[in-house]
Amino acid sequence: MAELSPALARFITRFQLQQPDPAALQLPTRQAAVLVPIINRPRPSLLLTRRAATLRKHAGQVAFPGGMRDNEDRSLIFTALREAQEEVAIPPECVKVIGVLPAITSSTGFQVTPVVGILPENIPWHPNEGEVESVFEMPLQEALRLGRYSPLDIQRHGIAHRVWLSWFDDYFIWGMTAGIIRQLSLQVAD
Repeated sequence: MAELSPALARFITRFQLQQPDPAALQLPTRQAAVLVPIINRPRPSLLLTRRAATLRKHAGQVAFPGGMRDNEDRSLIFTALREAQEEVAIPPECVKVIGVLPAITSSTGFQVTPVVGILPENIPWHPNEGEVESVFEMPLQEALRLGRYSPLDIQRHGIAHRVWLSWFDDYFIWGMTAGIIRQLSLQVAD
């Protein structure tokens, strides 16, 4: 992998020095993982997808590449890398995994582990048309700006939940994806 940009080197240092406390919640047994791909550019960027409109669940939503852990997967990191390859053709060997964020319980009952990885600047990606409508980049500096996320408090099954919302260009980023980016921002804040 090419030398890291100064901005990305600072991000990695803050990310690795500020490891969050593990969640003390009872988590579901169904596991999934997503790759939080950061592209090593002079101005680093975050790679996101818009899910295909034809999907049964979360159709048209902005998301990170990811999915359910298969029985054959050696780890959740393996799951995230396998799913990124299936959804956007990112070769696992091109991803430098720098760590994971605390697992989040999804609205569909999965324990989802965000895996943070660095991609080389020149990596090509190709969306799997059956799963991904489009792929786009968001400048990392902008993604990590806490003020861009607005809270929305909702009730689900009689329990209060806070959902985070944000816009980037024509993309509406909300729910778990916005929450993961916001958590990453909190973790690396100066």
